[in-house]
Amino acid sequence: MTIQNNYSFSPIGVIHSPYKQKFAIPRQPGLVTAAHGKLELLLEQNQLELVRDIEQHSHLWLIFVFHGTSEQGWKPLVKAPRLGGNKKTGVLATRSTFRPNPIGMSAVQLNGMCKINNNIALEISGLDLLDGTPILDIKPYIPYSDRVEEALSVMAPTPENTNYCINFSLTAQQHLNLLAANYQDLKLFIQQVLSQDPRPAYKKANTELQEYGMSLYDLNIRWQIHHNQCTVLSIEKLNLV
Repeated sequence: MTIQNNYSFSPIGVIHSPYKQKFAIPRQPGLVTAAHGKLELLLEQNQLELVRDIEQHSHLWLIFVFHGTSEQGWKPLVKAPRLGGNKKTGVLATRSTFRPNPIGMSAVQLNGMCKINNNIALEISGLDLLDGTPILDIKPYIPYSDRVEEALSVMAPTPENTNYCINFSLTAQQHLNLLAANYQDLKLFIQQVLSQDPRPAYKKANTELQEYGMSLYDLNIRWQIHHNQCTVLSIEKLNLV
């Protein structure tokens, strides 16, 4: 059997996401339901005919490129977060971004349609995609065939539980009160992201005070973890050029 050596694909769209950096993106789709974004169709794919009747599906599969890490190449063995971040396992046994072909798939909820710069865009939520992610294809999620009731995963049988409380400092709450009207479900979004514990896996056993920052939308969120307490310290606008 002859196999073609190379295939060339062009993106049909691009993701507009609140996640501006890899840090803090949930490791699976659907875990942060308050994450709202848009998928803008590009060039010759910017046609209503391509998405006719798409609203008949509540969820979509997005086939995309790991553009944020693709230049780093791939590895046969990777450190899986579910194995503590130190033990290596086969890349094809994980959803690592460092794959032979930097392609991923993600199931998102479809919430509607809009326009961005006169281009058709799909409004989506529950996404786990970096801002600017190129989309190669869109397929409807079909519940009766895509959901496999008897499916098992020994490595990741259930969602991770953080077991810590998430609080907002007085300063962070004041910032939230000023910003919330301009950002959909902002407080819930921050809470859901932090409940996934975005820290590197090897840091999670550390009970000492740890402080971090993450970029969501055009906001810089400072937060700290000490024992089982997570406290949002501040929520401020980024100085974007």
